[in-house]
Amino acid sequence: MISAARVRPSTRLRELLKEGKTLVKPGAFNALSAKIIEQAGFPCCGVTGYSVSAALLGKPDVGLITLNEIVMMTRYVARAVSIPVLADADTGFGNAINVMRTVEDFIAADCAGIHIEDQVAPKRCGHVAGKQIVAMDEMVGKIRAADRARRDLDPDFLLIARCDARGVAGGTMDELIRRCNTYIDAGADMIFPAALTTEAEIERCVRDIRGPLTYNRTGVSPRLSLKQLNELGIAMVANATGALRSSTVAMVDYFGEFAKDDVEAIKRFEARSEDHPASNMHAYIGFSAIRKLEEEFLPDADVMAKYAGTVGFQP
Repeated sequence: MISAARVRPSTRLRELLKEGKTLVKPGAFNALSAKIIEQAGFPCCGVTGYSVSAALLGKPDVGLITLNEIVMMTRYVARAVSIPVLADADTGFGNAINVMRTVEDFIAADCAGIHIEDQVAPKRCGHVAGKQIVAMDEMVGKIRAADRARRDLDPDFLLIARCDARGVAGGTMDELIRRCNTYIDAGADMIFPAALTTEAEIERCVRDIRGPLTYNRTGVSPRLSLKQLNELGIAMVANATGALRSSTVAMVDYFGEFAKDDVEAIKRFEARSEDHPASNMHAYIGFSAIRKLEEEFLPDADVMAKYAGTVGFQP
C-alpha cells in the first residue's frame, strides 16, 4: 500500500517531464546497476527487457522474459533507488485483458510507467531484423485497456506506446505516423517510435506525431547529442543497454585475464582500481549503513560483541 503522504514515483516522473528538457533514462538490469545510475546523477532509470533477458536468463531479447520476472526485477530496482523507474512491458504479456493485469502489477511494484509495443508475440529487440506487428485495432485495444487500469490505480502512471511499424518488412514512415497518432487518441501519454534510422525520420516524427516522444539512442538509430534532442523537442531518451554492455565488456576482460594469469590478474585489477569509488565493495554496497542501523536498534552490548575483536572490514 502506497502511503497517501508519499509522492508517487509516477507523479515525480511527470514533474520531471514538465521541465521541458529531454529526460535521460539509462537502462538498468538489476538493483545494483540502478543504484550506480542514480549515484551518477541521472533523474530516472528504466528496466530494460533486453538487459534483463541477458542478465537473468543469459538469452537474447526474443520474448522469453515473463511478466513475473520483469515485474520482480522492477520491484527490486524501484526499492533500491529514490528516482522514478520505468519498465519495458514488451507486448503487454497477452491480449488487452492481460494488459490490464500487467499494468496493475507494475503499479504495485512502484513503477512510474511502462512502454508497450505493437509487435507480434513473441517479440524481439527493436533493432534486430525479423520483427512483425499486430493489427492496429489490436494495439488500440491494449492501450485503451492499459489506460483504464492505470486510471483506476494511479492516474499519473505513464503509458508509452511503442510502435515498430518502421522496422518491419515493407514498413513506412507513413504507417508509423498513422499508428502513433491513433495510439495517442487511444490514451497513450507518449510515443516511442522504434528503430528510426535517420535524423530526418526523427524530425518527421516530432513534426507529425501529436504527442511527446521518447527515443532510444542505440542500435540502428542515430546517436544525436542531448543538445540536438533538446532542440528537436524529444521528451525522453533511453540508453537502454549501456549498463549491460559496459559491465559485460569489463567482466569478459577481467575473467579472460584471470583465466590466463590466475592471482597475478587479481593483483593487477586491485592495483588498477585502488582509487576507484567502487574499489572497496563492502563500503560501496552499504555495510556502513547497516552498522548504523544496528547501533540504532540493537542493544549496545550486542553491537559491541558483534564487532569487537573480529577480523575483516569494519564499517
